[in-house]
Amino acid sequence: MDLLLLGGVSGSGKSVALAAFEDAGYYTVNNLPVPLIVDTADYLARAGQARVAIALDVKTGPGLPGLAEAMTALGTRRWSVRFIYLDATVETLVKRFSETRRRHPFSSGDRTLTEAIEYERALLADARRLGMTFDTSELPAAGLRAWIKDFVSLDPSQITLQLESFGFKHGLPLDADLVFDARCLPNPHYEPALSPLTGKHADVVTFLETIPEVERMYGDIYHFVASWLPDYARDNRNYLTVAIGCTGGQHRSVYLIERLARQFSPRYQVLVRHRDISPTDRRRATVPVPEERRQG
Repeated sequence: MDLLLLGGVSGSGKSVALAAFEDAGYYTVNNLPVPLIVDTADYLARAGQARVAIALDVKTGPGLPGLAEAMTALGTRRWSVRFIYLDATVETLVKRFSETRRRHPFSSGDRTLTEAIEYERALLADARRLGMTFDTSELPAAGLRAWIKDFVSLDPSQITLQLESFGFKHGLPLDADLVFDARCLPNPHYEPALSPLTGKHADVVTFLETIPEVERMYGDIYHFVASWLPDYARDNRNYLTVAIGCTGGQHRSVYLIERLARQFSPRYQVLVRHRDISPTDRRRATVPVPEERRQG
């Protein structure tokens, strides 16, 4: 059985993600308490379900106590068990609850909405470390569905390298394991012809690849990640998220992430996310970039 367990803070997009798993051919179960995971998985396996996604209930615990033990027990059955933890910033969660007028499951007369969000986050702190964290802050539902589509195609027996660009002015990504700062590099934003483009556009690529400092930073990041990635894999890590930030998350960080993805994808499973590129920029036509000339 390919079993995907879905957790995270309320309002982070679990319902959207579960629907995306169902669209991808998974049998889905919503709001299942952790003590019922093993028995439910056994039952569904006997019923012939080969791909199952379960959204976990955080209220009956509260939190997700016993999740690590349940995942270990399921692993002894030689099933593929993956845990995805969805997260979002407090500001994003407050906005979502305010827009939908839904009540937070941990809100009460004694807790404000912000306090309820922080209370739930503290309850889930231990569970967060058990799987891959994905930050859905400011991510539209279509973006989350697209990420799920890419995620389910990966081989769970191999480490997955997620490469993410972001803008520091929009805050640090919540899902990053390693963060690199590219703000010291020359900024294409100050070139009038390049400002409206992104680091995926050929004109921006041409501008950046002629700057020695850009090449030096790319080489340093590439060699650091390439050197340590096998050690992360040997430490039984299934996922590693490497984030590179610039000021707005449009040019320098996007260029570096795209270049790293081309270099690592022949040897590793790679997911690419550009957190702060707008949907319009994502659809922008790009020109293929030449093969790597400096890295072997």
